[in-house]
Amino acid sequence: MPARRVALAARAVEDLLTRAVTRLDDGSVHVGTGDIPAMWLRDSAAQVRPLLALAKEAPDVVELVAGVLRRQVELVLIDPRANAFNPGPTGSAMRRDFRDQSPWVFERKYAVDSLCAPLTLAWLLWLTTGSTAHVDARFHAAARAIVDLWRSEQQHDRRSYALRRRLARRRASLSHRGRGAPVARTGMTWSGFRPSDDACVLGFHIPANALAAVSLERAAPLLGDECLAADAAQLAAEIRTGIAAHGVVEHPDAGRIYAYEVDGRGGVLLQDDANVPSLLSLPYLGFCAPADPLYLTTRAFALGGGNPLFTKGRATRGIGSDHTRRGWVWPLALAMEGLTAADDEERHDALSRLEALVTGDGTFHESVDANDPSRFTRHWFSWADMLYVELVLAAAGIRVTT
Repeated sequence: MPARRVALAARAVEDLLTRAVTRLDDGSVHVGTGDIPAMWLRDSAAQVRPLLALAKEAPDVVELVAGVLRRQVELVLIDPRANAFNPGPTGSAMRRDFRDQSPWVFERKYAVDSLCAPLTLAWLLWLTTGSTAHVDARFHAAARAIVDLWRSEQQHDRRSYALRRRLARRRASLSHRGRGAPVARTGMTWSGFRPSDDACVLGFHIPANALAAVSLERAAPLLGDECLAADAAQLAAEIRTGIAAHGVVEHPDAGRIYAYEVDGRGGVLLQDDANVPSLLSLPYLGFCAPADPLYLTTRAFALGGGNPLFTKGRATRGIGSDHTRRGWVWPLALAMEGLTAADDEERHDALSRLEALVTGDGTFHESVDANDPSRFTRHWFSWADMLYVELVLAAAGIRVTT
């Protein structure tokens, strides 16, 4: 393995452990997202996930990841609609959007994929250790809260949640006076926001629902509560049926592909965003096989000119996001290209393009200008760091889930 690659991966892990991780008095672990100290449920799961591939060589990582899971469980029980949290009840907030917002809550953008994080981590811990010691009473309470909320949002009541920010970016608020666009029942569960923390244009985010279905299927066998396990499995089946019925569309050029968002009323959004879960990441999520024909047509669309968020610049090419400028590429998407690649050549091509975006201090960023990688957003984005680490491990034949 090239020395630079080893150094970049080692730096990413060291920064995570020494700068992002904080062990709390109750034994749980807070994981800051990078240059923003708050803990995102989504990001924190992705940040520590690659460490589990090293559990045999470094058994202490199991305790660390279990501590992250314990923190996630407690945060879900504080507010299942929040996406980001403080290390304590400090009252710090991106914006104080709700009068009754908990002082623990840094941001309260309701996103389905955020709630997948503790379910996913619990499954990964079981896969790594064979133990269900982490699936305790508090985890059961959080799992019940997640299932009940996702179930209620299958029939979305527009009065149940609203977020409207004045004097903010357009995508920082839900449309229709903060209530979101109208939706019809599909079997899927409604999400206010995307994995990018931008508002959904249409209420049923297909990649997030795909991850929700997988998370429920994986968590159900770990739950000792037969009723909860049955509810989780049934909800997963309904979500999968909804995706098949409403989330697969005929594209005039690409053929049959997955949509990015739908509303169940005929509205369809065709694109893919860099943030995970994404359409590109569906096999990585465990939703389908890498060789699935429907995924392959969707992948070709996502990585081509038909995707309005795909960019080919003088310096690099890849998928960007509405969260940043058009024409900018996200390292997250390049890493996911490699993690879902069909062969080693494609994987190493994505890895080389990703490494070409590293700045002088050895950090990965949120997004970079596809024509000039010296222009970027977020000085330190630990999620991108650790997805790079996961790709390096995959290129060496080491997978988290095997």
